[in-house]
Amino acid sequence: MPFVPVTVGLLPARAAARSMASISRLRATFCEGLAMFRYSRLLVLLPLLAFTAACDAGDGHDKVLGSVHVAAGQSPSDASTVNGAIRIDPNAKSGNDSTVNGSIELGDNASADTLSTVNGSITLGAHASVQAASTVNGSIRLGNGARITKDIESVNGGLSLSQGADVAGRATNVNGHISIDGAHVGGGIETSNGDIDITGASRVDGGILVRKTNNNGWFHFGIERTTHVVIGPGATVNGTLKFEREVKLYVSDRAHVGPIVGATPVKFSGDQPPST
Repeated sequence: MPFVPVTVGLLPARAAARSMASISRLRATFCEGLAMFRYSRLLVLLPLLAFTAACDAGDGHDKVLGSVHVAAGQSPSDASTVNGAIRIDPNAKSGNDSTVNGSIELGDNASADTLSTVNGSITLGAHASVQAASTVNGSIRLGNGARITKDIESVNGGLSLSQGADVAGRATNVNGHISIDGAHVGGGIETSNGDIDITGASRVDGGILVRKTNNNGWFHFGIERTTHVVIGPGATVNGTLKFEREVKLYVSDRAHVGPIVGATPVKFSGDQPPST
C-alpha cells in the first residue's frame, strides 16, 4: 500500500487549530464575563459606599463609625451610631438615641426620649430626664434628681439611683448590683442574680422579685451564688417581696416592707446589717 504522508499529517494540524480557536474564544468569553462581574460588583459597592458616607454626613448626629456629640441648643430628632459613644451636653435636648458599641452620657438637666445601647453604660446627670433607658452589657446610673418616666433595664450590669432620682416604671436586670439610695422606683425591682441595696429615704412601689435562675438551659455558669438583699433604715418597700431562689434578706427595724414570700428576713438595728 502506498504511503500518503500529507493526508495523515494535515488532520491533526487542522484539529489542533480548531481547538486553539475554541480555547481562544472561551478565554475571551471568560475574560468578558469576569470584567462584567467586576463591573457589576462595583455598581453594587458604589451605592453602599455612598450610603455609608451619607450616614456619616448630614448634621453629624447619625453615624456608622465614630462618636456623636449633641451640644446645647441643638435639637436633633435622633442621635445614633454603630461604633461610638453618644454624649449629650448639659441642657441639651435629643430624641431616640442609640448605639451598638459605646456608652451614652446625658448631661445635667438634659433630656431625651429614649437611650439604648448593646455594649456600653448609660449615665444620666443631675436632673436629666428620659422616657426609658436600656442596655445589654453595661450599667445604668442616675444622678441626683434624674427622672425616667418609664423603665430602666440591663441584662449584665448594675443599676444605680442617687438621691432624689425617680424611675416611674420598673427597674430590671439579670446580673449586677442594684443600688437605690434615697430614690424612688414606681414599678418594682426585678433581678435574677443581682444584690439589692435600698438605703436612705428610698421608696419602692411594686415590690421586689428575685427570679429563679434557669440552670436547665444551654448556658450554665458554675455554682449559683446567694443573692443579698438589704432594706436599710428609713427605706420603704410597698408590695410583695417575692423570692423564687435562696437569698439572704436583711431588713432594718426602722424600714417598712410589704409581705415577704420565699425568704425569712434577718432583722437588724443600726445603719448596717450584720457582716456575713
